[in-house]
Amino acid sequence: MQNLQLETKKLFASVSMGEEKPFDFFRILFEGVIAGGTAGVVVETALYPIDTIKTRLQGLYSGLAGNLAGVLPASALFVGVYEPTKQKLLQIFPENLSAAAHLTAGAIGGFAASLVRVPTEVVKQRLQTGQYASAPDAVRLIASKEGFKGLYAGYGSFLLRDLPFDAIQFCIYEQLRISYKAAARRDLNDPENAIIGAFAGAITGAITTPLDVIKTRLMVQGSANQYKGIFDCVQTIVREEGPPALLKGIGPRVMWIGIGGSIFFGVLERTKRMLAQRRPVHDQNSKED
Repeated sequence: MQNLQLETKKLFASVSMGEEKPFDFFRILFEGVIAGGTAGVVVETALYPIDTIKTRLQGLYSGLAGNLAGVLPASALFVGVYEPTKQKLLQIFPENLSAAAHLTAGAIGGFAASLVRVPTEVVKQRLQTGQYASAPDAVRLIASKEGFKGLYAGYGSFLLRDLPFDAIQFCIYEQLRISYKAAARRDLNDPENAIIGAFAGAITGAITTPLDVIKTRLMVQGSANQYKGIFDCVQTIVREEGPPALLKGIGPRVMWIGIGGSIFFGVLERTKRMLAQRRPVHDQNSKED
């Protein structure tokens, strides 16, 4: 029984929350919003030209301002929800189940951010495929032709892709950081955080490629309604193009998300550390990664 318990504890990296301290929800929320918004803007600005090339070979930064208007609140909302949720769950869950806390917090953060992410993604993809000339025109015409629900086209498939993506990516990232810090017996530097972020992003990107294909097909179909839903989309793609079509773009996607993960997590950890250093001394003592 003792050996079985030891093996169970080794399944996931464990994290100790230390002695019980007051849970400063609003400070964690505020710092998460700032760090997430900063990381989201930096990674979107850096990678937007490549994203545009991937979809359509024209104006590299066309529509960037409008896209940042959605990325900033979405990233801020995600991390703002993720950080306090993660830390609260880590206090509730046993140490050897920290992965479950990270998975759950990632999914909850992703759901909150989806309320902003989906309309932004719909408008961005319609602009990149040349359906509309500007973001305001896209919003106005989509709403007039398809109704308000048109801005949430493919919402179900978006959740199907992004909730597992967010949960898996942040879980892999957090677990690798915990294990690496335990082995190194020190805090990680920016390049190390970036490398771990790149690895977590690349692995998660590969796993969720079929979900991304489905999401994109549903979002760009517009009022034509080529697909009746998620399952009809899968069946149609497999029937007309074959199963390998569900893995289209896996190479660029892995590279893209790997680079994005490197930038996002690198900036995220640096911003969190800068904010933590600005806390009063007694608050710094209660800081948790």
